Amino acid sequence: MDQHTPNTILFIHGLYLTARSWEPWMKRYQARGYQVMAPAWPGLEVEVEALRRDPSPIARQSVPEILAHYERIIRGLPAPPILIGHSFGGAFTQILVSRGLGAAAVTLESGTVRGIPDLPFSTLKSTFPLLRNPLNRMKAIALTPTQFNYGFTNTFPKEQARQAYERYAIPGSRNVLLTGAFANLNPNSALRVNFRNDKRAPLLFIAGGADHVIPASVVRHMANKYGRSTAITALKEYPGRSHFTMIQDGWEEVADYALSWAVEQAAMATMLPARETVEQTTTGASSS
Repeated sequence: MDQHTPNTILFIHGLYLTARSWEPWMKRYQARGYQVMAPAWPGLEVEVEALRRDPSPIARQSVPEILAHYERIIRGLPAPPILIGHSFGGAFTQILVSRGLGAAAVTLESGTVRGIPDLPFSTLKSTFPLLRNPLNRMKAIALTPTQFNYGFTNTFPKEQARQAYERYAIPGSRNVLLTGAFANLNPNSALRVNFRNDKRAPLLFIAGGADHVIPASVVRHMANKYGRSTAITALKEYPGRSHFTMIQDGWEEVADYALSWAVEQAAMATMLPARETVEQTTTGASSS
């Protein structure tokens, strides 16, 4: 690695999961000489099994506290890291980048931020267990194996889907999800970004063509929303991939593309002035 290449990668997990969800990617990147970090949302530093037994830390989650937690970690590092976020962690990644943090960023099946009102039926079905009682926000709600399969592992073989649920799934925070659901009704939402920030780090959106939670059409809308910024924005769509793309068969291709894109763009950003670039690329099919 030369002086222009970041050597630290910081992962941000999503709702219903913990930092354990990044374990294959962390091992792969570590083997290539990178320093990797996957700090959990505050209160979720314990193992999956402990959070299933006692989900009270999940019930207390709030978006502002989660964002402040990651911002403190990133600002405390000696150099800006590459940020990689999944699902709600992708929304957090967008916000942190909008605040001027990170050398480059990648989001996988990113949750939406304020300004993206899309709410497809499959998203509603995936999130209904948390959305069904908006007046009782401070709850941790577990998905059943069937519900988790619909939202996260719908493309997995049956046995792999069962194993993924047992190893990775935890209850989700109703308060966090409702903050996202109401973001477009709240002008002061913690999930607001500056889509026109020309000075932010390069940002790549990765979409899964078979994703039920955040369909590829929603990811395309988010990427296009940044089109008026001269900062680099890119979109990569993988047909046939589910919401839990980090462990789905073939995840290595996605991980390698995310890393090579982020490293290249971060290095270029340190040497070149910001330029207007909006890329749309696909693997095996065209974007619409």
